[in-house]
This record gives sequence, structure tokens and C-alpha cells, in this order.
Amino acid sequence: MKRYFKKVSRPKETSSSTKNNVDSESSKKDELEAILDNLPSDPARRKRILDYDPNIRDEVQRHYFLKGPCQPRNHEFPQTLISGTKRRFVPSWFDEHPEWLEYSIENDAVFCLCCYLFKPHHGDQGGGDKFTCKGFFNWKNKKGLQDHVEGLGSVHNQALLNCQALMNQKQHLESVISRQLESSKHNYYTLLNASIDCVRFLLRQGLAFRGHDESESSNNRGNFLELLEFLTEHNDSVKAVAFENAPRNLQLTSPVIQKDIINAGAVETLNVIMFDMGDAPFSILVDEARDHSIKEQMAVVLRYVDDKGQVIERFVGIQHVKSTDARSLKLAIDELFSRNGLSISNLRGQGYDGASNMQVTRVVNIVGASCKCRDLLREQQQNEVMEALHNDELLSGKGLNQETTLKRPSDTRWGSHYGTLLSIISMFSSTIKMIEMIIEDGTYPDQRGEGNLLLAQVKSFDFIFCLFLMRQVLGVTNDLSQALQKNDHDIVNAMDLVKACKQQLQTMREDECEWETFLDKVYSFCGKHGIKIPNMDDVFVAQGKSQRRAEKITNLHHYRVEVFYTVIDRQLSDLNDRFNEVNSELLVCVASLSPDNLFSAFDKQKLLRLAKFYPRDFSERDVLSLEDKLDIYLNEMRSNSEFSQLKGIGSLAKKLVETGKHKTHVSVYKLLTLALVLPVATASVERVFSTMNIVKNPLRNRMGDQWMNDSLLVYIEKDIFNSIGNDAIMQRFQNMRSRRGQLPSR
Repeated sequence: MKRYFKKVSRPKETSSSTKNNVDSESSKKDELEAILDNLPSDPARRKRILDYDPNIRDEVQRHYFLKGPCQPRNHEFPQTLISGTKRRFVPSWFDEHPEWLEYSIENDAVFCLCCYLFKPHHGDQGGGDKFTCKGFFNWKNKKGLQDHVEGLGSVHNQALLNCQALMNQKQHLESVISRQLESSKHNYYTLLNASIDCVRFLLRQGLAFRGHDESESSNNRGNFLELLEFLTEHNDSVKAVAFENAPRNLQLTSPVIQKDIINAGAVETLNVIMFDMGDAPFSILVDEARDHSIKEQMAVVLRYVDDKGQVIERFVGIQHVKSTDARSLKLAIDELFSRNGLSISNLRGQGYDGASNMQVTRVVNIVGASCKCRDLLREQQQNEVMEALHNDELLSGKGLNQETTLKRPSDTRWGSHYGTLLSIISMFSSTIKMIEMIIEDGTYPDQRGEGNLLLAQVKSFDFIFCLFLMRQVLGVTNDLSQALQKNDHDIVNAMDLVKACKQQLQTMREDECEWETFLDKVYSFCGKHGIKIPNMDDVFVAQGKSQRRAEKITNLHHYRVEVFYTVIDRQLSDLNDRFNEVNSELLVCVASLSPDNLFSAFDKQKLLRLAKFYPRDFSERDVLSLEDKLDIYLNEMRSNSEFSQLKGIGSLAKKLVETGKHKTHVSVYKLLTLALVLPVATASVERVFSTMNIVKNPLRNRMGDQWMNDSLLVYIEKDIFNSIGNDAIMQRFQNMRSRRGQLPSR
């Protein structure tokens, strides 16, 4: 036969084609994860299950059934006129049909989750399309829900059995084919438990997982693999089931497995937070910032009072937003509420940050651009200090005149700008000499040109005037900023600080002595550093602008009216916008709850006014009842020695719970919780962004949004994450998708 037929050799699969196949598989997994992450919760927004690709349909069905039916129990269900009577959906129906009944807020109708996932097309049997596409909304006919279930062999019950079979992995073909012995299940449990331990350690420390080269010949395979290998070297039971001792297709070391374990831990952490909050009223704190991959990220923190009377602030997620306008942020918040089953009817306050950066960053960037520049700056400052000590211009002593450098302003800390201004003023001479050295030693013309431009700006009267003005304005508000960034800030004390800041700023603006004192400081500083001081009676000449049509004003008018007054007015305007009349009245009413000095601030009328701010929590009848109860409450509080030494409304709420008085004075305790959830500042959200720079650093700037969200959640809420056992994470991990390995029955 060989004489008549020529043997044709099969083409060998090239390494490039193998790589393409791997990339294709990775791309498919990423696409599936993106689809599962963006599945809509509201039944009316879903597309038909048959419209999904058959290859991913099982995963979509599993994801929906694992998530459970959409049951917004705290939603205010609207009333509909049916046969002359207003009727609405009753939340208790969820308890009667917990496995399948779900409600659409968008359509005001109920649907069946099981029938959506598995109902065949059999005409009107099982309710036709009512419970899958159109929705059932005949609130008069509750019997329609039971009619949908029908008998044991009904379409609905068959769909329910299909859902249960889907979640029972022993029924899957993969599991039937790869049915394991009990020993292999225990091996799988041991290996998965070790992988979760490694993930826990890396998440708690905010460390990277992957390595540049993860091959077996690599000297550094990445933190996860290196940590797992370290664990195998010190634990024989793990060594017996890991790496070469594990099946090649069940080593639990792939990036997908790592991400699934992280997501499982994050979901369990979030579930604990939601369970702890329950149906309590809450407020949201929202802020946005850019990460290292130049993506705009929106972080959300929930503030509520737990069952111990303690104020709790919990981070619940970060979400990438393409725009930071109000509509985009609202849509992102709505999606977060829907995904976590939060009801807007329990929302009692919202806090947003609108701070912007100052332009002193340019000086810090140029002077502190390199280690050499920083060393020279320290050396120059040290020489300045030694000379000042020699001339008796500085005091010497323990802790004085420490080595320092220019402080860099932070995007997420209000007070950091004030610190930057102070460091520039105290190191002004050293900074000027450093810029001159950069101009002299500059390698490139652009570098020398930028240095010359910066030197001219810094040595101008305009710069010094604005430097001292911003130092004085931020100095007034710095105490308020620091107080609002504390974890235990008190709303009553915050209002006192706001009032003091407004009064001080108003005094700066109106008092002639304040202006003269400020101007003397600027003149003295300019004279000390050889900066030309303009004649205040001369005509002001703006640099770079045409003088033909410009209004003729003096330098005094420009610096006092157009700069000094404008900056102060803007600061006052910002404070008034953030603490307007309504907010101020609300906060003043809250001050009446303070237990300080035996409830000396107690004001019955203000507390009644406070209750009227919350019509959803206090009806007119409740307000009348509260009026009668307040006197009894005050007498009992003043006569009880346990409440005589309390400071702040936070300590009052905790003491009421400790003594059980919150059950006696229910209305007053409700007022307290509503006051405590009010967001005074967004410092908690700003701390999230500080943490984001640790988790998503420049070396990890390609981290995906979901991975970053999960990593941040468990890193920030590590006290909750630490309380969750590995078994709970394992079960969540197993239910996420079909697994080759099976856990032993326990």
C-alpha cells in the first residue's frame, strides 16, 4: 500500500496556536464573569433565559437561583385602584412563597423565579407568561399565586425540581462521571482549606497574588504560590495533597480559583454586614476618586446604629463610574441598592464630598522630584536651622527642630493641604535655594525653563499673599476638618465647631485690625526673604492681560476685595451650603438630645420639631404621643445616676441599650438613632481611597474592578472577614459554579 499512497504527516500544533487557545479560554471566562456580574436583579429588566448562549445558560441559571428571588421587603409598595378599591402587594406573601416569589419595583408586579429559569412553552399552563414575562398584579386575587403552583406535576413544580437538581451537583454529568471516593473528598477539602488560608493572609495584608513568572523553574512564583509552598513545607497533611500530589486539573492554584475564593469571602462578609444592619435606618456616604489605572471609582459606606446602640460605618462596595455627574452616580447607587437588597425607604441621610486639590502641589513635585533633591533640601534646611540657632533666633531642646521636608498634599485628606502650606512657609529659604540649584544643574532646557518660571512665581508678592491667606483660612477650618475625620465624631460638637469657624471667618472679613495684622505678616515675610512689595496706592497691573479695557483699580482694592474678601466669602459660602438653614436647624434640634451636664441642653419643642423632620418615622399621632412622653423620659434620666456622667448622644444610645431603657422610651431612642445616622463628614469614604492606593498600587494597576472591590471589602472590613469560618467560604465557593472536586458531607 505504501507504493500507491504517499504518507501525509499531520501538522504539529504550534506553540502560538496553543497560546491562542489559552488566551481564547481566558477571554471566554472573563466574558462569562462580566455577564454574571451584570445580571439585572429586577425581574422586569431580565431578558429571556433562552436568549443566553447555551454554553453559559447553566451558569446564568445557577447564578440567579443561588442569589435567590428579588424580594425588596422594605419597599413602599404602591397602591392600585382595582374594582373601586385601592390594593397593593402584601410583603407577607414573600414568607408564604420564599423559594420562587419575586417582586418587580419597575413594573409593580410579581414573577416566578423557577418558571423564569426552567418553564417550558406550554401555552397558558402554569399561568402562561404572567409569571415570567408580563408579571402578575391582580392584588385582589391572592388565590392566583396558589393557582400558579397547582398540583405536584404542575409546570411550576417541575421547574422547581429542575432548579433543585441544578444546585445538586451530584446530579450533574460531570459529577456522575467523576464520582470520587471519600478519601479524595477529604483531600480536596484539605487543599481548598489551605488555599483559603493563603488567600486570607494575602487579603489581610493587602498583598499581590500573582507573580511575573509562575513557572516551576521560577525563583519567585508570586505570593500565593510561594505562600502555599511554604505551607506545604511546614504541614505534612497539606503537602500530601498539594502541587505534584494533586490531580493536574484540580490543583486549586489558578487565577480563576483565586478570584472565586476572594469573591466568596467578600460575599460572605457583605452578607454579615447586611444581616447586622437588618431593617435599621441608615445613611450613605459617597465619594469618588481616581485609581492608579486612571479610572473614576465611587465608594459607598453605610452608617447605621446596631442593636447595641453603637454607631457603625461599613464599607459595602466600590464601583467604576464613567462619569461623575449626578445622573451617573444615582444610577450606580441604584444598582448597588438593588444588588444588596437595600430599600431606599430606610435611607435617612446622604453625605457627598466636594473637596478639590490646591495648586501648591507643583512646588512639592519639583523640589521633591528625586531622592537627590530631597537630600539636598534636608541638608539646606539643616544649615538654615544651625545658623538660626547660632543667632539665637530658635530655641533648642528635646523634640525641637527635627529633620523635615516638604509635606505632600493628599487627595483624600482635607488637613494635608494645611500641613503643606506650613511646611512651605517654614522651609521657604531652603525651597528657593533648591529651585535655584535645579535651574543651575538642570540637564534639559525644559527642566531649567520650568524652574525659572516656578522661581519667578514663588518669589512674587502674589504667591506670598495667597500662601499666607490660604494658611490663615485653612487654619480656621483645620480643627473642624480634623474633628470630622475622627471615627467617633459627635454631631453636636461638630455644630459648635461650624459655628465657631463661621464667626472667625466673618471677623477676619469685617475687622479692620484683622486685615492690618494679616498684611503686616505678609510684609514681614517678604522683607525677610527679599521679595518686592508693591505700593498699595498704585494702579494694579495684571500680568498677561490687556490694560486698555481693564478697570483702573489700586493694588489695595485688588488684594483686599478681589482676593482676600473673595476667598473668605467662598469659604463661608461652602460652609453655608454644607450646613444650610434646614441642616443647621436639624442639627440644633439634635443638640437637644445631648446628655451633657445632666441633660442641660434638653428642649422639648426642639425635639418635637426634630420628630417632624421624619414624617415616615413619626406620624402626627406619634408626635402628639412623644410630647407626653418626653417629660417622663427627662425626669427618669436626671434621677438615674447611670446617666449622670454621659458625654455625647452616642454614649447615651449605648447606655439606653445596656440598661434596657430603649424598650421603655422607644420614641426617644428612635430619635437618637435617626440623629446618630446623620452623616456629618465623608472621612470614612476617604479612608477607603487611602486603602485603595495600598491594594491597587502602581504595580497592580491592571487589577479588574470586581477583584479590586472584593479585595477592598475584606481588607477594610477585616474584623468581620476574620469572624467568617473557612467552611462558609468553601460552601459559597462550591455553589458559585460546577466544581470537579466535591466536599465531604459534614
